[in-house]
Amino acid sequence: MHDLVGLSPRAFADHLLSLGARRAYAVLGDDGELQLSHPALADLGDFLRGRSPDFHGHEGVFLAVGEESRALFGAFVHDTHRGLSQGGLRFWPYPTLTAFLADGLRLAQGMTRKNALAGLWWGGGKGIIARDPDAPFRDPAYRRTLYREYGAFVTSLAGCYVTAEDAGTGAADMAEVFTATRFVTCIPPALGGSGNPSPATAHGVVCAMEGALDHLGMGDLAGKTIAMQGTGNVGAAMIDELLARGVARVIASEISRDRQAELEARYAGRPVEVRLTDPGDNTILAEPCDIVAPNALGGVLSPTTIPTIRAKIICGAANNQLLDEVRDAEAIRARGLVYIPDFLCNRMGIVSCANEQYGYVDDDPAISRHFGREWENSVFLVTQRTLALASAEGITTAAAAIRLADDLAREEHPIWGHRGAAIIRSLVRTRWHEQG
Repeated sequence: MHDLVGLSPRAFADHLLSLGARRAYAVLGDDGELQLSHPALADLGDFLRGRSPDFHGHEGVFLAVGEESRALFGAFVHDTHRGLSQGGLRFWPYPTLTAFLADGLRLAQGMTRKNALAGLWWGGGKGIIARDPDAPFRDPAYRRTLYREYGAFVTSLAGCYVTAEDAGTGAADMAEVFTATRFVTCIPPALGGSGNPSPATAHGVVCAMEGALDHLGMGDLAGKTIAMQGTGNVGAAMIDELLARGVARVIASEISRDRQAELEARYAGRPVEVRLTDPGDNTILAEPCDIVAPNALGGVLSPTTIPTIRAKIICGAANNQLLDEVRDAEAIRARGLVYIPDFLCNRMGIVSCANEQYGYVDDDPAISRHFGREWENSVFLVTQRTLALASAEGITTAAAAIRLADDLAREEHPIWGHRGAAIIRSLVRTRWHEQG
């Protein structure tokens, strides 16, 4: 079939089943050539090799269809030099397989860079479950089935991808994943996990804001005005961090009326305004302020929004904020604005849960050092190093952060070496795609 990538995820899943298959892969061989599990998926290979702007040497793309749910699962492995790939599991609707693949490929590469800049001995990966339009996605029984099936899928990958929490996936879902695989983090504390990473994520983004302000000679956060798009778990925790630092005002946008009412009650009498907006409304980015924080979904920094921004600094928790990584970073630089790349500033979600297997200590220095100003890989210092490199080289902050991250990402794990690639080769040799 031609134009497989133009199918909906459900239609592609049905096509895979029509081939008598429940699993498929596209992996990069030792010779640099893409290997496909099925000749009938040639269009998928052509897309990855030539038409996708988001495929950048990814070591493996693994797909499967849930036995009961019939949902399409994806595990995207970008680079495992520093360690096995790790990244969150996104449960989200996608109109086409192209959109599904683009999100997974971009997010996996972002995790490679995020883990490297954070000094973690992990590679970059991402998990995705395609949410079908007619799926009863709020039904607890359906979610139990769905996430247990995804856990079994992760187990089948033999450790080359370790999953975690992300958009559309909650703590209860991670507990279900944990029933079917050991290759998972961000599980509930009652099961020995680190729990909700949102507070740590918010703290890290605020540290990056402080690093940018200090680099620009703008002082600290006291007295500053912050505009933020999105007040979910990370956004609300960020408001708390900002208020603790004495900001003059927080202006936030929210698409849920119930959430808006909840936050207005929580912050009554505080300098916090929560505005109700429609989905896709980006007008908050044009608010006069010192720092604007995109905290919702990605792609909001574009030719449409960048000319409207009235903040000096752009620093938020959302992943993949630039609609086009090169074009939009250049547009921000041309306006004299300072953009803190998301994979630099929102690292703490993965940092807080990545190494759960090593246990916990009170006021853990393995976590707290990221928030300080002494450790060379702290959020504050990496932010300043990135801005200094961008200024010295006359390049965008995104290009500077990518250069720093990609250099680190090629360092091999000091004990296990390039183990993830060995696992992927083993999956191919043992015909993983025929075992589902």
